Amino acid sequence: MFGIKFIKVQPTNFVLQYKRGKAVREGAGISFFYFSPTSSIALIPIGSMEVPFIFEEVTADFQEVTVQGQLTYRIVEPRLLAQLMNFTLTSNGREYASEDPKKLPTRLVNQAQVLTRSALKGMKLRDALARSEEIVETLRSGFRNAENIASLGIEVLSLSILAIRPTPETARALEAEARETILREADQAIYSRRNAAVEQERAIKENELNTEIAVEEKKRQIRETQMDAEKSVQEKKRELREAEMSTKITLEEKNRELVGLAAANAREEADSRAYAVSAITKPLSDMDTKALEALTSVGMQPGQLIALAFKSLAENSEKIGQLNVSPDLLRELLDKPVAKPATRSQSRGNRQ
Repeated sequence: MFGIKFIKVQPTNFVLQYKRGKAVREGAGISFFYFSPTSSIALIPIGSMEVPFIFEEVTADFQEVTVQGQLTYRIVEPRLLAQLMNFTLTSNGREYASEDPKKLPTRLVNQAQVLTRSALKGMKLRDALARSEEIVETLRSGFRNAENIASLGIEVLSLSILAIRPTPETARALEAEARETILREADQAIYSRRNAAVEQERAIKENELNTEIAVEEKKRQIRETQMDAEKSVQEKKRELREAEMSTKITLEEKNRELVGLAAANAREEADSRAYAVSAITKPLSDMDTKALEALTSVGMQPGQLIALAFKSLAENSEKIGQLNVSPDLLRELLDKPVAKPATRSQSRGNRQ
C-alpha cells in the first residue's frame, strides 16, 4: 500500500537495502519494512549450494572422456559479491532482476572444467580412469588458488568426481582388453594351479622313489648282514672241517704208526716162528724120511695109519699087480670118524 512493503529473509540469506546509492540496512535472517520506490533490495544466499557438473574433455593420448562430478560452495563475503554481481530483487520482492544469480554456478562449473582440462592434459586414458582422486586434489588446489573465485567472495567447501567415462567404443575396447587380461590371468591361475599340482605330484613321486630307495637300501643292508652271517657260518664250518680233517689226519697217522707197529710185530712174530720152525726142522733135515714117517706115525689112530698105508701103496702102485680091499675094512673106515687135524690157531694156543 502506497509503495510500503515488508520483507523477511531466512538465516541462510543475506539482505542488503540500498537507498540513494548507499547501504542503509543489511543482515542475515532479518525482516523490515521499506519504501519500494526509493529502495533497492539485494538478496544473496549464504548457505551452502551444491552444483553438479558434467562435461567432456580429452586426455593426453587424445581420448575423449566424460567427467561427472559435484561441488559445494558458499558465499562468505556477500557484500563483495553484491558489488560485482547483480542480486537485486524486482519490485515485487520475489524474483531477481537479472540473470547474474544463475550465472554464478556456471562460473564455478567453468572453472572446474578448466582445472579438469589442465589435469587431464598430463594423463593418459588409463591413468585418468584410475587416478580420479588425484584429479580431485588438483581441482581443490586450483579452486583455493583461483583469484577470480576468491575475488567473488566464494569458498568451495567440497568437490568430488563421481565418474570418468570414456566413449562407448573406447569403453568396449578397454573392456575387451581388460577381459582378455582377466582371461589371461585366469589361464595363468589355471596354469599355476596345474603346475602346482604337477609339482605336488613330482614331490609325491620323489617321496615314493626316496622311500623305495630307502627300502632297497635296507634290503641291501639285510642281504649284506645275511651274507656276513652266512660267511661267518661257512668260516665256522670250514674251521670244523679243517679240525675234523686234522683229527682224521692225526688218527690216520696214529693208524699208520699202529699198522707199522703191527706189521713190525707180525714180522718179528713170523721171524720168531720161522726161527722156531727152522730150529725144529734143522735137526730133522738130516734124518731119513722113513724114520720121520715112523716118528710121525707114533700115536696115530688106526684110520690114520691105514691112510698112510694107502699112501704108500699109491706111491708104489707100479709095483703092485693086484690089490684087494675087503668091504669090511672100508666099512670100518667109514663108520669110525676120522680125527680132524688141529688148526693153526689151536696149535698156537696149545703152544702158548
